[in-house]
Amino acid sequence: MQRLISTFAIALAASFAAFAAHAAEVKNIVVVHGALADGSGWKKATEILEKRGFNVTVVQQPITSLADDIAATNRVLSMQDGPTLLVGHSYGGIVITEAGNNEKVAGLVYVAAFQPDKGESLLSLATSKPSSGMNIRETPDGQYLYLDPAAFANDFAADLPKDETAFMARSQVFAAKQTFSAKVGDPAWKAKKSWSIVATQDRSINPDLERDMAKRAGSQVTEIAASHAVFASQPEKVADVIEAAARQSGQ
Repeated sequence: MQRLISTFAIALAASFAAFAAHAAEVKNIVVVHGALADGSGWKKATEILEKRGFNVTVVQQPITSLADDIAATNRVLSMQDGPTLLVGHSYGGIVITEAGNNEKVAGLVYVAAFQPDKGESLLSLATSKPSSGMNIRETPDGQYLYLDPAAFANDFAADLPKDETAFMARSQVFAAKQTFSAKVGDPAWKAKKSWSIVATQDRSINPDLERDMAKRAGSQVTEIAASHAVFASQPEKVADVIEAAARQSGQ
């Protein structure tokens, strides 16, 4: 009888510990940027969130392969000191869908992002409902992709100042072709809470595709009238969604 009571007590303590870990306040936010831009565009949103008491880290993944980018994200997640909200923009949504299975991730936020199911890729999703911007080009070696600088402002960030988009076009991160065709494994959104921001004026991802993916995943959706670069043009509104997701993830 004593052994049975001890076993029950241990199991009960473990259950309480697991519940406490799940319900812990989420103060860490890890952002995974998309292809064709680096993480610097998240500066304004990061500053807003940090003023609200969050610890924000932006992953500068290489975009050389999906596996490399997931590994880069997991390295950053391993450095977090508690439960973490994982945020992905555009191609970053592909990355967080798998990296979100990390035990430190409490929830996922998709910002004008791809939100794939198992076996899907960025390419398969993008071609299912094409966007209005069709200006992706190959580098001369045929190994990487980039957005035509002449079309960058219109297709990626039409609601940002021209000088800002001109710099983004010149500093864009080329994406290895294989990243766009890589198929996703088990999606974290099937087991964890998720939120989605639909950029209604997006020319890089069809807004209807963003809606469809979010609905399939059961994500809580916020629509913002903005370009694909909604994180930079509407940082306050994006920060509001992320903050709300962090609060709800810890409940």
